[in-house]
Amino acid sequence: MTLPRVLSIAGTDPTGGAGIHADLKSFEAAGAYGMAVVTALVAQNTQGVRSIHTPPVSFLQEQLDSVKDDVLIDALKIGMLGSVPITETVSQFVASLPEGVPVVCDPVMVASSGDRLLDADAERAVQELARRCTVVTPNLPELAVLAGVAEPQTLDEAIAVASTWARENNTWVVVKGGHLNGEHADNATVSPEGQVKRVPCPRVATKNTHGTGCSLSSALAARLGAGDSLGDALTWATAWLHEAITHADELQVGTGHGPIDHGHRMRRLAAQG
Repeated sequence: MTLPRVLSIAGTDPTGGAGIHADLKSFEAAGAYGMAVVTALVAQNTQGVRSIHTPPVSFLQEQLDSVKDDVLIDALKIGMLGSVPITETVSQFVASLPEGVPVVCDPVMVASSGDRLLDADAERAVQELARRCTVVTPNLPELAVLAGVAEPQTLDEAIAVASTWARENNTWVVVKGGHLNGEHADNATVSPEGQVKRVPCPRVATKNTHGTGCSLSSALAARLGAGDSLGDALTWATAWLHEAITHADELQVGTGHGPIDHGHRMRRLAAQG
């Protein structure tokens, strides 16, 4: 059976914890063949972002064309975009894909610190793109921006907000509980019809969670590309991500908020022979 061929459109992280570097590791861990198109070159490490270099949109288009003209894409994950021209280019690319190709949008709009990452025009462009995607995987601040409401304070509140947005935009939403407090970091799928599947997940006490949003959405795209339902894909991705976070401290990468261990499950299985 051919491995699902999954494309990431996102920015970079030279220390390997987020962006396309995390996406490619997540694709591999989830049993897919990974590809990547770069939207922005980001000088960052575990302590934060230093600068961003954005190549011309014409080069972004050339990257997209070079993949699509040669490779059958089984699933697409969208991450950091950053500007209206980039978002519109990616939106046109999504529209050109064959019907039925799952598209996972991780709308990079609000940092974990709460800082808004896009101007108002770019936010509107990302909101429009999100409506064209199969599933959207916002963090709670981003869910609030998408829906135009105050940030939800509980998972139940977030599910209620997501249910309204999903119905109005005919798009599935994955609600992530990682930004909440408490013993649990549950996730949930919310359908346009209001159906909810909650996936339980215990919280891991660690500061090393850099790139969890990128990694969850990428693993989700890989499993969707393999033919899983969204509920099954989220169940797999949540369990895998929990293990990756559990072993994050062992990596000892950087002095700030370090990355998760994308390869722990593969190494554990390999060690068993």
